[in-house]
Amino acid sequence: MSGWLQGILWTIAALTALLLLVAAVRSRRPLRGIVTSGVQGLCALGAVNLFGAFAQATLGVSWLTVGTAFGLGIPGVIGLLILKLIFPTA
Repeated sequence: MSGWLQGILWTIAALTALLLLVAAVRSRRPLRGIVTSGVQGLCALGAVNLFGAFAQATLGVSWLTVGTAFGLGIPGVIGLLILKLIFPTA
């Protein structure tokens, strides 16, 4: 991967993390919101892998997918599914 593309991806990741922290701090119970969203994302990832076998739409379990599911919640899992539809692998 070229240097400028890697820089852009790191910048996007940093901005996303910053926006998540700002949203968490502005809520009344930031820790509860982060943990709740993370658990919901992990449950969604598990449900996709459990029921996705019927529709051939499973996601592999790795540090990237688990981190995305925990950090971004259900929208993160949906984003991973969309990326898998756009960029299918053999």
